[in-house]
Amino acid sequence: MSARFPVKKSRRAAAPSAPGGAGSAPALRARVIAAHGRLLRVRTGAAQDSLARPPGRDCQVVCGDYVQCQLDARHDELRIVALEPRTGALYRSNARGQGELIAANLSLLLIVVAALPAPDFFIVDRYLAAAQCAGIRAAVVLNKAELAIDGEIAQELRAYSLLGLDVLRVSALELTGLSELRLLLRDQTAVLVGQSGVGKSSLLRTLVPDSSASVGALLRDDEGRHTTTATWLYALPGGGAIIDSPGVRDFAPAIDRLNAPALGFTEIAALSADCRFADCRHLREPDCAVQQAVGGALTARRYESYRRLRRLYERLHEGRAAQATPRRR
Repeated sequence: MSARFPVKKSRRAAAPSAPGGAGSAPALRARVIAAHGRLLRVRTGAAQDSLARPPGRDCQVVCGDYVQCQLDARHDELRIVALEPRTGALYRSNARGQGELIAANLSLLLIVVAALPAPDFFIVDRYLAAAQCAGIRAAVVLNKAELAIDGEIAQELRAYSLLGLDVLRVSALELTGLSELRLLLRDQTAVLVGQSGVGKSSLLRTLVPDSSASVGALLRDDEGRHTTTATWLYALPGGGAIIDSPGVRDFAPAIDRLNAPALGFTEIAALSADCRFADCRHLREPDCAVQQAVGGALTARRYESYRRLRRLYERLHEGRAAQATPRRR
């Protein structure tokens, strides 16, 4: 079922009724292809792009969402009246530990790294944890493959391969490795994520040659001023779609979306079956199979990454609990 939202009534005219209601305009199914705050652009089944308004301030609509729209003839724009159920949603935590939705209906998370700037594999691990807990397939893409990589980067990439992840080496500059990437993207809805400066925009322009022109199709805010979008969905020439997201300095998965025992670390989930305690946190507990595997089946860096995310997870949980506790006067 689609989530339904009330539409605020105008003083001069009745608001559009729900899709299928008597006297209502026919509903159009559309996908959100651009989102900048409450400014949205949607694409209908007829491959037409239109501005659209969300149904209310309490409803968050993001890039990748499927929605039902009706034409608001008075304002010559589409108005979203229903939000279809989501799958494969990517969330992050804000400073208060609350989940913020980034994109929806994803089937593939492409985590882009490069030799320069130096990759932060702890951020990579957090994206992988978010993808694992959301049921989204993930892959690591080393861009700028024309640059030499040191032994540490090569070791980390091998470790990801041993976890069963796709690890691709591509060069948007020299146009190498793109056939494998296009094959991976076929018929998927993917999102590009990663640190600032790793070349996501260059990679996107290579995959979708007209993406620069799409970015030029700006949205207008309530005062008619142009504004660029923070997130945009592009149709891939070979089928499927790709969503570009801004580069980050850090990323924390939404804590409510993580599975508490392993926090999305697949090797820790497998090892934890042999822990003495079912609720083992894999930190200081005795007879912990995870701690015993460090340096063997579990690399020391991945274990440290888990420890950092575990501390962040518990700190954000404690902070939310403190906010929820009423203060005594």
